[in-house]
Amino acid sequence: MEILDLGARALAEAVQSGALSATAVLEAYWAHIQATEPQVRAFLHLDVERARARALAIDQAPSHLRRTWPLAGVPVAVKDNIVTEGMPTTAGSRILEGWRSPYTATVVARLEAAGAVVLGKTNLDEFAMGSSTEYSAYHPTVNPWDPKRVPGGSSGGSAAAVAAGMAAVALGSDTGGSIRQPAAYCGVVGLKPTYGRVSRYGLIAFASSLDQIGPIARSVEDAALALGVLAGLDPKDATSVPEPVPDYVAAIDELPSAVRIGVPEEYFGEGIDPAVREVVSAALRRMEAQGATLVPIPMPHTAYAIAAYYLIAPAEASSNLARYDGIRFGFRAGAPDLVRLYEETRARGFGVEVKRRILLGTHVLSAGYYDAYYLQAQRVRTLIRGDFERAFQVVDVVATPTTPDLPFPLGSRSEDPLRMYLSDVFTVTANLAGLPAVSVPAGFVDGLPVGLQLIGPAFSEAELLRTARLVERVAPRMRWPWQQGREGAEAR
Repeated sequence: MEILDLGARALAEAVQSGALSATAVLEAYWAHIQATEPQVRAFLHLDVERARARALAIDQAPSHLRRTWPLAGVPVAVKDNIVTEGMPTTAGSRILEGWRSPYTATVVARLEAAGAVVLGKTNLDEFAMGSSTEYSAYHPTVNPWDPKRVPGGSSGGSAAAVAAGMAAVALGSDTGGSIRQPAAYCGVVGLKPTYGRVSRYGLIAFASSLDQIGPIARSVEDAALALGVLAGLDPKDATSVPEPVPDYVAAIDELPSAVRIGVPEEYFGEGIDPAVREVVSAALRRMEAQGATLVPIPMPHTAYAIAAYYLIAPAEASSNLARYDGIRFGFRAGAPDLVRLYEETRARGFGVEVKRRILLGTHVLSAGYYDAYYLQAQRVRTLIRGDFERAFQVVDVVATPTTPDLPFPLGSRSEDPLRMYLSDVFTVTANLAGLPAVSVPAGFVDGLPVGLQLIGPAFSEAELLRTARLVERVAPRMRWPWQQGREGAEAR
């Protein structure tokens, strides 16, 4: 049995039954991390001793208790903007370098209560502001399929860790596509739940009306398993919704019957790489052959989504990031007076992209510009939500490419922020509307993964995952990067 080849559900069942120990699973992953992490650089912090203690506690637990843990012994990674007591939390920024949280995020607590073993914290674009994980203050992460290309962002470290076999499941956060875009680039499954489905308590805020935590996994089944652990009301989060949590794993056991898939032409037109369009279109045709109905639908306000998003998100970021002043926590620059302390701390602690968004957000909220920019963007947000509401009157899900292009070369867009922002052109709409969305691998172009995105009505994650599993079943079979390396070694 190759431990790395087992999905999260299979690993948990093996640990529950005693066929594998949590310690054996961890040590197999740790050996692989030591061999792989120097090239991929997916992590900002690893704590193997903490993980070993956790695995040992799972192994020593009574068997009847261990069998109740849905993630028993499953190695997980956590994006480093989700706080964890006892570990550093930097949000990929120098301004939080060395800071340790006095508490643990609800999602991490729920993972550990379900038997998961936290390996460490993954790399990200600073404060989750980016689409390539090149804006991390510490180092870039590379794509496991091609180390000369980006893994996407901002949850690039989490997606790369899963794709490289260094974690069975990872947590990401998604403000405008930061789970789904790197999932597409790394050939894994990334789910952004409905806003309010998963607690944000312990997530370092970027844009509070858009942020949502979700799982990244190798399969739809594993994403469903993780979501079942993460979802549910949390009294510590005022935006958490008391919506019943279904059994997502059981929900996906049956393939959808006569699912109606909306295909908006606005997502398949100008600006998309023709090769990406063809892979996604071919996946839709395969789904149609399995009984799905493809329905052309209009989404007329899609063209305004990026502009609206990059007014709303920076506006909220400028407010949320005002707390990083060098006084209460994190980095503090030496300065002769209070004003200089603020100025020097923020100038030296924040990176260029974070500064750009703070300045943009402060500008659009200022007197004389609020109505013209921020308020108008909120009106567009309402129109985009209306597009989806009308669509879901005639279809069950909306299907789009996750990204307009393939993973791009490292450094190729670092000096072109507008082109970088357009990487999220197909994903921001789900955040603006507060809807659940999932990216599923649909195929490959020249060895690089392509993702298909499905967007569903609010709190329809069970149906969304069921349709996502159909995408997965009709997609070309894939071998993970570590499996390819193993096969090459065996051949030699």
